[in-house]
Order: sequence, then C-alpha cells, then structure tokens
Amino acid sequence: MNISVRFFLGYFFVLGLTAWFVLNTVTDEISPGLRQAREETQVDTAYLLAELAAPDLANGRIADGAFSKALQETKQKAPQAEIFGIRKEIFDYRIYVTDAAGKVVFDSDGQNIGKDFSEKNDVLRVLKGEYGARTSKDVPDDPLTSWMYVSAPILWQGNCIGVLSFAKPNVTLIPYVDRMTGRIRSSGFYMLLFSSLVGVLLMVWLVWSINRLIRYARDVSAGLKASPPTDGGKQFSELAQALAAMRERLEGKQYIEKYVQNLAHEMKSPLTAIVSASELLEYDLPEAERQRFTTLVQEQANHLYLIIERMLSLAKVEQLQHIQDHQAIDLAALVRQTVESRHAALQKRRLSVNTLAEETYPLHGDAFLLRQAFSNLLDNAIDFSPENGIINITLEKTAEKLILKIRDHGNGTPGYALSQVFDRFYSLPRPATGRKSTGLGLPFAREVARLHGGDIHFRNHPEGGAEVVMEIGAG
Repeated sequence: MNISVRFFLGYFFVLGLTAWFVLNTVTDEISPGLRQAREETQVDTAYLLAELAAPDLANGRIADGAFSKALQETKQKAPQAEIFGIRKEIFDYRIYVTDAAGKVVFDSDGQNIGKDFSEKNDVLRVLKGEYGARTSKDVPDDPLTSWMYVSAPILWQGNCIGVLSFAKPNVTLIPYVDRMTGRIRSSGFYMLLFSSLVGVLLMVWLVWSINRLIRYARDVSAGLKASPPTDGGKQFSELAQALAAMRERLEGKQYIEKYVQNLAHEMKSPLTAIVSASELLEYDLPEAERQRFTTLVQEQANHLYLIIERMLSLAKVEQLQHIQDHQAIDLAALVRQTVESRHAALQKRRLSVNTLAEETYPLHGDAFLLRQAFSNLLDNAIDFSPENGIINITLEKTAEKLILKIRDHGNGTPGYALSQVFDRFYSLPRPATGRKSTGLGLPFAREVARLHGGDIHFRNHPEGGAEVVMEIGAG
C-alpha cells in the first residue's frame, strides 16, 4: 500500500470518526434541548395563567368563571400556524388548578376534578414555595403519552390560595426533533462529502508531488537533464533541492574521476609521440628528419590543445541541467552564419553546401552553444566529404520539434562504428589525412541537443554518405 493511499485512509478514518462523534452528540442533544427551551416558555405561560385564574379561584368561580370560559372558547378555535414548515391546527395543552391543599378544583379536560394532587411533584414543590415541574406518562409503558407539567402559585392578597399547572405533550416535539435531526445529518453528509473531496485533492497533490520527485530521481539515475521540481510545496521543494545538491556532489566526484581517466588515456599517445620526437631532436639529424620530427611535435601539441579545449567545453555543457542564457533565435539564420564561418575550409576542399532553409525557424535557446554544436557537425561533414562534393543541409518543422539534417556524400560510416560514434574520444580516420579527431564533437552536439529538449541521431543515408539528424525543442 503506497503512502498516498495510507494518507487518504488515515485522513478518512479520522474525519469519519470525528463526524460520527459530532453528529451523534448534536442529535442526542436536540430533544433535551427542545424540551428545556419549551419548559422555559411553559414557566412564563403558567405564571401568566395563574395570575388570570386568581380572581375566579378566590371567588369560588374557577369552574364557571371568566377563566374557564376563555379556555373553552380558545379550545374551539384552530390556530392555523406554520412553524418552520410544520403546520399546527389544534391546541394541545392541559391546565388544572388545585386549591391550597392540593385538591383539583379545575381541569381543562374534566378528568381529574376532586383528585388529590398534593403529592404530585409539580404541586408539592410549589406549595412548599419552590419551583415545581414534572414529566409523567398517561400510559406507563408508552413514551408517546408523556407530558411535561410546569406549575405556578396562584396568589391572592399576598397568600397562596392554589396551584396552576400547565402541561404540554412531549410528542409534539417529535416533528421538530426529526426535522432538525434530518437537516443536521444531511448537512453532516455534505460536510463529510466535501471533506472527502478535499482529502482526495490533497491525496492527488501529494501523489503528484511525490511522482515528480520520483521522475526527477529516475531522470537523474538515467543520466538525463532534469531540473529539481520546486512547485510542490516548501518541504517538497527543499527535498528536491537537497536531492539535487546530493546528486551534484556525487556526480561531480564521479565526473572528475571519469574525465581524468579519459583525459589521461587520450593524452598518452600524443605525449608519447612528443617525448619520442623531442628525444630524437637532441641528436644531430639531417635537416629533413629534423623538420619531420618538428612538424610531428607541433601537430601532436595542437592535438593536445584541441582535446583539452573540447574536453572543457563538453564538461561545461554536461554539467548544465537547463539553459542559462535564453534568447530568441532564428535557426535558419544561425545555420547560414555557421556555414559562412566555414567558408575557408569549404573552399580548401572545393565543397559546395546546399541549404534548404528559406523560411524562418524561431526558437528559444542558447545561440552560442547551438552554433558550437552546428560547427562540430559541419566540420565532420567537411572532413568526410570527397573533394568537389556537396553537403546537404535541410531544416524541417513539426508541432514540437525543429529538425536539422546535415548529409555528406562520402563513403559513409562502417557498420561496426555506428553504435560508437557518440562515445567520447571515439573517432575514425579522416579520408583526406588519415588522422583522427578528438572524438568529442558529436558527444558535445548531443548534449546541446538534449539541453534544448531534443536529441541527435547518426546514420548512413540510403543514397550514400552519412547523415546526422539533430532535433531541437521548438519551445
């Protein structure tokens, strides 16, 4: 199980547990909360009714006085009220009045007149001068018959002459409880859904950031040009920068070791020739021999200079992870300038260049590096072309790439060498001189192409000669 799935499952577990706890706590508190709120309003109602009932109870007319008539007339009316979407069309309450001894002298339902309620908690506590209330069921085993009674003292001339109890059925709260519970659970569901979507987005972001680091690490291990990702958040950016720094240090050490070995190997032959020739020059040699050995020393010294110069150029471009000097370039113009710079070499071999690049080929890149790469490719084509030959240069454009093709009309490259032409220091003898080059031109050109989002390929053309194809990103 990968880290993103673990993260999401952990997040969803904590989220679900929290949502379950909160929703259950809230829904469990709805019914008690509504009963408490209604009890508060019943207290007000009970004291108001007690004040209205006091004159009739004091005059002995509680059963047929104004208070009783008002209640009877009220019962005959329908309120037609709509409360938060729940319609109320009947009055559902009970009122009974006891005398100072707790005996019922009035009952709005007419069922308990004459009964002794002095032991009922609502009446008993009021007669003691305390707050009186109780909840009772009409049917002991049926919670739907539960009523809440709230009592108030009936005062006349400063004395308590009785108790009024005002009752409401608890069953009337059920629609409100159900409605509130439904709305809370619905809101909780949408909250859970939204939070889950947030969790999914976080997981996607996490997977995206980690995968970018993985791709970067894989590109690094494959030796490709890659820039560390810096837009996955501070921690991911710091991790990527740390990986990049570690990579640079490790690669730098390996790079130096490898290049020192290659350089030492390639410098051994010309240095041996120089040392041997210089030793022979110490003797008294005929002028022709002395001139031959002097020329040999100069040629090998120039060869060493070219090796070091191109080695430094290749080392520099290989260490780049991205283009540092971006500028707008017309590839066709750059090719024409490169051809013009090799005018003398072309004239010496009596070569002509056929360039098919009439339109503009815009791109963004490093003009200096591209010109060096083109120069290396053109030099190879000049060296391997027969005298009075033709070099074909074509440019093509696709949706994503610009393609440069340089073809000579020489003898082509032996099959065994095709897989090695991009190896450092690998070189074939030039037909005109029989000498080898530094073997660093093609590796340099390939690094420049990859740095510009492309690559380079070498092949023998079906119609003769060799052709190098350089692809460059059009961005």
